[in-house]
Amino acid sequence: MLLNILTPEKLLFEGEIKSVKLPGTNGEFEILNNHAPIISTLSKGDISVTNTNNEKEVFSINGGVIEMQNNKIIVLAD
Repeated sequence: MLLNILTPEKLLFEGEIKSVKLPGTNGEFEILNNHAPIISTLSKGDISVTNTNNEKEVFSINGGVIEMQNNKIIVLAD
């Protein structure tokens, strides 16, 4: 599964991942491989990424949107 996290200033993350936890407007949710397509707004919080080596990275955001389709995730974050 491919993840891109973009801000207006720069590309924060790009790469293959196992899972990602996101701060949704209505609560935290997790996306795994072959998840159904989704578009959601994000609130202030942390994005927790688990890469293919089971290493975790955390990115703090002030909000944004996410789109997941065909195992490609795009996060537009503030």
